[in-house]
Amino acid sequence: MKIEEIMSTRVVTVELDDSLSVVKELFDKTGFHHLLVVEDDRLCGVISDRDLLKALSPALGTIAEKLSDRENLKKKVHQVMSRKPTCLMLGATVVDAVSLFNANTVTCIPVIDILSRPVGIVSWRDIMKRLILDDCGICIRPLDDGTK
Repeated sequence: MKIEEIMSTRVVTVELDDSLSVVKELFDKTGFHHLLVVEDDRLCGVISDRDLLKALSPALGTIAEKLSDRENLKKKVHQVMSRKPTCLMLGATVVDAVSLFNANTVTCIPVIDILSRPVGIVSWRDIMKRLILDDCGICIRPLDDGTK
């Protein structure tokens, strides 16, 4: 099965110099857990909701918030993101994705085209949604439930 059959094509990107306040707003609005970082439309990193949480003060938005807590929102994406992300090329298989998940400590894998432009993203959850147990073991098949 090709990765295009299960990846999400709804990707949200940010730029290297976007502030963490922009990232926080995008996470709050979209419910996504990963944003792809691009420079000149080419993938150069990933920023996760965990990366954001580590960069921000737990006092942010509480009565204990200080001015210094709000200052962290001015940090730039390039200060917090993961660089050189593990990627899949269009045309890769689900087995390729599983191999990458097993070999790396990542929870999502961006899918890029030949010019390194992001075209999708796949998470281990996307793969798990497609797993179906049958008599001969675990087989990977698309679910016929109308979702991707």
